[in-house]
Amino acid sequence: MSPQQVFFIANSLALVSWIMLAILPRRPWVTQVVTTKLVPGLFTILYTAIAVSLFWRSPGGFSTLASVAVLFSNPWLLLAGWVHYLAFDLLIGSWELEDSRARGIPHLMVVPCLLLTFMFGPAGWLLYRIVRSVRRRDSGDLLTPTNSTASASISTDLRLWNSNKR
Repeated sequence: MSPQQVFFIANSLALVSWIMLAILPRRPWVTQVVTTKLVPGLFTILYTAIAVSLFWRSPGGFSTLASVAVLFSNPWLLLAGWVHYLAFDLLIGSWELEDSRARGIPHLMVVPCLLLTFMFGPAGWLLYRIVRSVRRRDSGDLLTPTNSTASASISTDLRLWNSNKR
């Protein structure tokens, strides 16, 4: 199988997963199995197989932009990098959906965030954080005492994520 064929399969699998996040938001098995375990697990296996078999034998590296370009001149390693993005963006999109459900954010407000996360990763996460903040202000949550440090926010996010998994 060629890198292009594997690329097509991985992209198709990611696209189906993102469509499920957008159109099946109330189905727990989507975020509890498909988009947080099954598909990212398959991407992880693919990524690891490519990286382990080729990384140490390929020229290039991560010390400079030029060495990254050399590393990614190998189509298989470029594919591994792409699959890495697909896996992490899907995990972030799954978190956005789970977090929005736990916080009562209407799904229609989350769909643009999901689309942006699918297409531009961090920009979608940022949009979701803005929607989440605006929604919190609209719901009166600003009246409750909060710790404004990033670690407190991450800790709260992790608690919500774990409570939804039970």
